[in-house]
Amino acid sequence: MLKRIIVIDDEKDFLETMKRGLVLSGYQKVELENDPALALQRFENGENFDAALIDITMPGMDGITLLGKIKSASPQTECIMVTALNEASMAMDCIRKGAYDYLVKPISRNDLFVSLSRALERQSLLEILDIRKSQSLSNLDNPDAFSEIITQSASLIRVLREAELHAKSDVPILITGESGTGKELLARAIHNASPRCGSPFSAINMAAISATLFDAEFFGHTKGAFTGAQASRDGYLCSTDRGSLFLDEIGSLSLELQGKLLRVLQEGEHIPIGKDRPVKTDLRFIAATNEDIEAQIRDHTFRSDLYYRLKGAWLHLPPLRHRKEDIPLLAGYFLKPATNKGRDLNFHPEAMARLKAYDFPGNIRELKSIVLSAANLCREKEISTKHLPDQFRKNIPRACVLPPGASEPPETLRSVEKKYILSIYELTGKNKSRSAALLDIGLNTLRRKLHAYGVN
Repeated sequence: MLKRIIVIDDEKDFLETMKRGLVLSGYQKVELENDPALALQRFENGENFDAALIDITMPGMDGITLLGKIKSASPQTECIMVTALNEASMAMDCIRKGAYDYLVKPISRNDLFVSLSRALERQSLLEILDIRKSQSLSNLDNPDAFSEIITQSASLIRVLREAELHAKSDVPILITGESGTGKELLARAIHNASPRCGSPFSAINMAAISATLFDAEFFGHTKGAFTGAQASRDGYLCSTDRGSLFLDEIGSLSLELQGKLLRVLQEGEHIPIGKDRPVKTDLRFIAATNEDIEAQIRDHTFRSDLYYRLKGAWLHLPPLRHRKEDIPLLAGYFLKPATNKGRDLNFHPEAMARLKAYDFPGNIRELKSIVLSAANLCREKEISTKHLPDQFRKNIPRACVLPPGASEPPETLRSVEKKYILSIYELTGKNKSRSAALLDIGLNTLRRKLHAYGVN
């Protein structure tokens, strides 16, 4: 894990013991400090630590005083207090001054890991809330991991910031969105931004996995376990060990197979065909669907316990019609292969206006096929409307007819209203009641408009 942790204690042996326990638990960036004054100076000089483990009894400056000063200098740092005394009044004093937890020596590695992981998960959730409330968009910490996702959309950039925060933990992630919005691309980016980036990423189309092949494909089998098993084979669970397993179209999985998958998620182990002992695996699960899973739960076609297990974190990708500012950017990106072959292609303003006026039911996948087809048909330097499919040359909206001297069509009132409503909806964390109050419209009116925009 890439979180930065500092342990502050005047006993050097204890410091080394704590560092060893943290490293064995997977934390890579652990620093030690045996002088509370020097530790405080590091915070006051602007060093950033995700968590601090602070001994309460130290010479010069006690841990509770240090806690208050650290929280003042670095409010986002999660602090866990460590002491040899199990006193309720002292524990309450620490909590009141901003500590996340209070541990009593001797500390087991499991207790330390549980407390620290919960503290860091809380930190990530608070950062996600800040992202949703913030009007400004901070840069990604690891832009290379997300470099294949082309966007300038504020709503999508917020999703990427949330994805990056979730990537640092092992919590299962559910990605929702219409077909063609880039769910697998986001799953790969999460893997690349995670501590598991050096291990395998396996993508599985769950709609293509039959009930008869599920056990062999997922759990693996030994030689001779069934007719045709001429050699042993690792299933996806073993071959992806320490990596990320992407379960695409999870909503298409049958109830029987959902039960088998749930057991793997709960127990972290499985039994390959032909063996009688369970095998443990260490996996990060990322699932995706374009189905309404909650409606499937109501129809009893999807298990609620599996849904809530997969939905440790939830990321929703907006459709392309809700991020039309990305259409020119994406179209230019899809033209790059033609440009690399020596063709300097671009779009005529009217052709681009027609692309921007289209709703793209197939989302980015549809846009890509349209752009590549137009590039193949075009023998000039500019792609015009004649190179676009029929639907772009028939029943053209009036907004596509450009005024003299204009390179872009003016936005319609309906489009401006839609953008504003959706921005307020995102700002309130998708709280319909608060959004309706801020917009000064009725709750039912807001619901009707969101439904018309394809937002539930």
